[in-house]
Amino acid sequence: MIGVGDRIPDATVATDGGGTMALSDLAGGKAVFYFYPKDDTPGCTTEAQGFRDAISDFVAAGVTVVGVSKDSVAKHDKFKAKHGLPFTLISDADGTLCEAYGTWVEKSMYGRKYFGIDRATFLVDADGVIRRAWRKGKVKGHVAEVLEAARDL
Repeated sequence: MIGVGDRIPDATVATDGGGTMALSDLAGGKAVFYFYPKDDTPGCTTEAQGFRDAISDFVAAGVTVVGVSKDSVAKHDKFKAKHGLPFTLISDADGTLCEAYGTWVEKSMYGRKYFGIDRATFLVDADGVIRRAWRKGKVKGHVAEVLEAARDL
């Protein structure tokens, strides 16, 4: 499992808009990868709106924000348009990134066990090394905490 001090693995991934992104393209600048369970659910929408509302502060700090879930590109496109999200959403449909970052975990709700994405955020420096990780993140206050850490990086 990838964690603090590890270099992010290079991969070419599907993004909203039917595009692709090579993670190596982010080299030379700071980045935030935030993993979230599902498009257009209450907590995930609140978190996405938080990053949206603070995007100018992230840009001013030299940080690229990228959201990651297993939702399809088509779902990402609808989610992004509905909420005016100004950052890239990665479709990790096969779960490769979720597995690598340790965010694909067994969960339990009302006695039922299932696998899903654990909310997590990773702050990456200009050399592609993870400098901070927030696992099992809470939505309230999270974006501000990530921004503060990004400014200090």
